[in-house]
Amino acid sequence: MRLERGNTSRPPAVAGSFYPDDAHELREMVSGYLRQHSAAVTAAPPKALIVPHAGYIYSGGTAAAAYASVASLRQVVRRIVLIGPSHRVYLRGMAVPAASSFATPLGNVAIDQSLKASLLQRGDVLESDTPHAQEHCLEVQLPFLQLLFDDFTLLPLVLGSVAPEHVAAVLAHTWGDTATLVLVSSDLSHYHTYTQAQQIDAATSAAILRRETTLGGEQACGAVGINGLLHLAGQRQLAVSEIARCNSGDTAGDRSRVVGYGAFAVHEPGHC
Repeated sequence: MRLERGNTSRPPAVAGSFYPDDAHELREMVSGYLRQHSAAVTAAPPKALIVPHAGYIYSGGTAAAAYASVASLRQVVRRIVLIGPSHRVYLRGMAVPAASSFATPLGNVAIDQSLKASLLQRGDVLESDTPHAQEHCLEVQLPFLQLLFDDFTLLPLVLGSVAPEHVAAVLAHTWGDTATLVLVSSDLSHYHTYTQAQQIDAATSAAILRRETTLGGEQACGAVGINGLLHLAGQRQLAVSEIARCNSGDTAGDRSRVVGYGAFAVHEPGHC
């Protein structure tokens, strides 16, 4: 289905709030997060990642731990499939943007037009800029990607109410080879005390590692994307591992009402 067409760039919606709007400051911040985790990477790079999407002062370190695991793919990755939940617009199904690129203070990222066209031919994905316009969960990933990879195209998908099987089918359609990296954007629990969040997020992490596909929004705001990825992981017997986990009480100080963050890797057989 197609609702909108255009040859435009989607401007940043949360630069200056979720991350710096100054290019130099942004580059320095992201580079610093990545440097903190570069020495810890020992396993082979994953095919897919689950990455948090809060403001960088809260979840930037956890996101960097995930991204450090694929830093060695700088010359390999040429296409990134990025999915995350619609926070501001009610949506049934999944939506790709009509815009031709996404902008951040570090420059523009081109939308993969061929992959988008092949996905739209399925007839079960909507083309619309509306759910993308103010959505932060995909945007905050882009500066990390712009620093990690030299040249890549992007397929961004915002998810609404959609079954795990549908998400898994779209991911299977876009999975590609080693040149394609798949990312699911999601935070974990929201607005519990520090101790409560630790307990909830530990249980959610265990469910993710078991490749369960019944996570709810109270466990992860991007549960719909996680469930879809885990559905595909179960079908293909892909290994899932935890990279890092914390909450905003660890990074921003206030432990009375925190948000949880987790980073997870999905490996294809023989690549763990």
